[in-house]
Amino acid sequence: MAADVVVTGLGATTPLGGDVASTWSALLAGESGVTAIEEEWARELPVRIAARLRVEPSAVLDRVQARRMDRCEQIALVAAREAWADAGRPEVEPERLAVVVGTGTGGALSLLAQDDILESSGVRRVSPHTVPMLMANGPAAWVSIELGARGGAHTPVSACASGAEAIAMGLDLIRLGRADVVVAGGAEACIHPLPIAGFAQAKAHSTRNDAPQRASRPFDTGRDGFVIGEGAALLVLERAEFAAARAARVHAVLAGAGVTSDAHHITAAHQDGQVRAMRLALAAAGLGPLDIQHIHAHATSTPLGDLVEAHSITEAVGSHPVVTATKSMTGHLFGAAGAVGALAALLAVRDGTVPPTANLTDPDPGIKLDIVSGGPRTARPRAALSNAFGFGGHNASLVFTAA
Repeated sequence: MAADVVVTGLGATTPLGGDVASTWSALLAGESGVTAIEEEWARELPVRIAARLRVEPSAVLDRVQARRMDRCEQIALVAAREAWADAGRPEVEPERLAVVVGTGTGGALSLLAQDDILESSGVRRVSPHTVPMLMANGPAAWVSIELGARGGAHTPVSACASGAEAIAMGLDLIRLGRADVVVAGGAEACIHPLPIAGFAQAKAHSTRNDAPQRASRPFDTGRDGFVIGEGAALLVLERAEFAAARAARVHAVLAGAGVTSDAHHITAAHQDGQVRAMRLALAAAGLGPLDIQHIHAHATSTPLGDLVEAHSITEAVGSHPVVTATKSMTGHLFGAAGAVGALAALLAVRDGTVPPTANLTDPDPGIKLDIVSGGPRTARPRAALSNAFGFGGHNASLVFTAA
């Protein structure tokens, strides 16, 4: 029989707040973390908006240590420290403690910055810390070093599904008996001219430069693309018996996960893969569609992506759940998006309140879902599903139930 897995620790740093409490409060209030990019480098770009961290990691981390880390690694460590403290710093054998931190681009900022230095100033000016800063496994490695985790440090790299896949992998590690405690989630920081220009050229990014806070509008007829964001969210997962033995506080139960691939197109979503991911998550949780009362949608605010997901939800689960899309406030955090979405779904189950979808002023008539807008809704869901889908055809769905 598969082991029950509970969530005992939460950590986050997002465009809405430097911790879980401030992020959750802002989500419930419908606040936006999207702002204009004022730097000189953005003046010639077609997109000049982004969702930046509300609290800089330099305000939390040791200055010398931070200089040796990419921004993605920094924010993963910030979130990990909060999650570990929130879990009560469980005493666990190092070999029974694992880390799984997903990311989409890893140390892209360091790679691009050091390449600029190489081109302009020569090899002697390149940092000796370049490789540890740019490698995608850096966030997981730094968190494992911080916590002394010797049960494995893993890095799913599956675009915007990375953070959710990391949590699904953490569930598997515990259920397979390979760990008692896993710190899992995602981190991303790639607000830079090159990614922004690339997404703009692909017509994937919103161009509402004159209205940053209204730019991300999932499920709205006026949606024109996502807004690039940065952040991290990590959960402490524990084997239920292990958590009970130490009388740990439990936020929620991670009841199931489903991971699929489309094998269809490098960027276009496919309904079949999304439906299968949701159905696998439900089966793993031992639940049926009617048991799900709330869904945190991936919903990036792209014209086609939101429509495909809405149809997938209707097919896999139905139109009865209360749905929200918090990227309307946080922007799209790519590799961290699935982890931040999981955090929001989990807190909705724990607190009995679903945050609104901001900027939903003219709902798409082709989307037949009960989408929360205008303000938070008291829903008291006993079970929630969180979706994360990524370029490459990666699909991950997670199910949380009340403790």
